Amino acid sequence: MSRFFTIVSREWRAYFLSPLGYVILASFLFMNGLIFAAILSFLSRPGSAKSDFLGLLFSNTFFWIFVLFVVASISMRLFPEERRSGTLEVLLTSPVSETEVVLAKFAGAWAFYVTLWIPSILYFAILGSRTTLDLAMVAGGYLATLLLGAYFISVGTFASTLTKNQIVAAIVAFAMLIPIFAAGLLDQMVNTPALKGAVGYLNLWDHMEEFSKGIIDSRRIVYYLSGTAFFLFLSIVSISARKETP
Repeated sequence: MSRFFTIVSREWRAYFLSPLGYVILASFLFMNGLIFAAILSFLSRPGSAKSDFLGLLFSNTFFWIFVLFVVASISMRLFPEERRSGTLEVLLTSPVSETEVVLAKFAGAWAFYVTLWIPSILYFAILGSRTTLDLAMVAGGYLATLLLGAYFISVGTFASTLTKNQIVAAIVAFAMLIPIFAAGLLDQMVNTPALKGAVGYLNLWDHMEEFSKGIIDSRRIVYYLSGTAFFLFLSIVSISARKETP
């Protein structure tokens, strides 16, 4: 277990030892700051619905586009960087299993993603001074954001096991995330009730809106956790296959 947390800590710290981590952090804070400023402007308008600001923060178009790019950027270095430096073979031949390596590197990347969101707590402190906050809605919004991040980063982790090039890994991750995000939006094009319900189940936009309203649906949690587990399993299989390949 100590080896696992050692790898997690190394991965998390690696983002702050490279320009990439600071570029991601600065870009993320800048975009969130713009969104927050827009929300304050919205709340200052007469007759505006004060309860809608969580939906604006966690479920706007810029949020989705930026999260897709951020996740692809975070995960693109996980395994290609190890191959470039020649440390992957050393890591895989050390007394640690492929499963531990994949899970630890995923956890380190997800921890950095969580770190990006910590400053946003200040936004709610400021908003709380202007309007009454529903803590259940705030908690729901953050829960959905963290689950979504874990799901997306697991996809990026798998993509990073498929190539030696970081840019290619980011492109592959983004290409895989787009269909996952867009699948639920196809429910408007489906006429069969059963199929429409199945497609609607995948609608991440609706999921985020529900969570940001304080509606915690266990089906959504199962979806994110099972999707995360599936892509981490694929990552383990991919790394094991490459280890066995001479």
